[in-house]
Amino acid sequence: MADVLRFGIVGLGMGRARANLVPKTEGAQLVAVCDTWEERAVKAREELGCEWVPNYDDLLARDDIDVVGIFTPSGMHASFSAKALRAGKHCFSTKPMDITVAACDDVVKAVEETGLVYGVDFESRYNPTNHRVRAALDTGAIGKILLGDLRVKWFRAQDYYDGGNPPAWRSKLGTERGSLANQAVHYLDILQWWLGDVETVYGVRGTHGHEIDTEDASCSMLRFTSGATGMVMTTTCSFPDLGTTLEISGTTGTIAWFNQEITRFTAAQSTGESVSGRPIYVLPENAPTPEPVELKAEDYEAPDDLPGNIIADMVAAINEGKPVQCDCYEGRKTVEIIEAVYKSSDTGEPVKIGG
Repeated sequence: MADVLRFGIVGLGMGRARANLVPKTEGAQLVAVCDTWEERAVKAREELGCEWVPNYDDLLARDDIDVVGIFTPSGMHASFSAKALRAGKHCFSTKPMDITVAACDDVVKAVEETGLVYGVDFESRYNPTNHRVRAALDTGAIGKILLGDLRVKWFRAQDYYDGGNPPAWRSKLGTERGSLANQAVHYLDILQWWLGDVETVYGVRGTHGHEIDTEDASCSMLRFTSGATGMVMTTTCSFPDLGTTLEISGTTGTIAWFNQEITRFTAAQSTGESVSGRPIYVLPENAPTPEPVELKAEDYEAPDDLPGNIIADMVAAINEGKPVQCDCYEGRKTVEIIEAVYKSSDTGEPVKIGG
């Protein structure tokens, strides 16, 4: 492994949890935090033994920082990331990559210009269970994928939207995109990661339970390039909070997932045939409905070298040349879907991705 990588973390809301991870990660050192909120910046400096740099440009000018982590409001992720890359720093940001595709494209351009490592911090990509589900889907455990439905039914009180730094940033279209980009984006990323690229989006959005500019509820239909259909429902008005559910339906089985745990993995009985040592499950032709077979996610592989978090991911990518779990091209996809939901809701027409 190369020399220890020196990190600077920008924004100490969610960024504080990531700053805490740096000293615990082999090959990483926390050098500085950057935040305009003095009270929490001083607290981080004292508790983590790092420096506090109030000004972002001053942080980028330092030659003792190799990697910058961005935890600003969502509408600032891309501009801060692109600036870090062009200053010669490897960079990662919290989700979403940004709130517009155009902003994401500037990050893509900066990555291609500099050749530096950039990643999006989607925590679900570091969960071995989610990798096992993808492996099961890729090997046909539940047949051809027909439908993926995602329900993000959370509750957020008005003070959640009124708070933050700067105040009320979660409520404004200039800095956020509501229940889609702030809450559901983690799981929208999983859905498209499992089922593949999205081709067409038809969606509606609205604001029902909060005094905010962004949506607090949405419903959309996705058409994947594979031919599968996706249904996505998001809200922060659900009381009580009902969590997050993902269900994937195939021609011969179902995988159901709730809050990062598999709750059902059922397929039709095996024919005795196999692919790569794994059985094929099929519905017999002209026969009564078969008995269901309960499968185990543990029978499918997660990568042996899967990083535990974004800090370890960046260390492995920079020092060992491994790909990050979510790069700029993958991170852009969820933003493109969300932007398409907004456009479709405004026009009443389906929106073709990339069109």
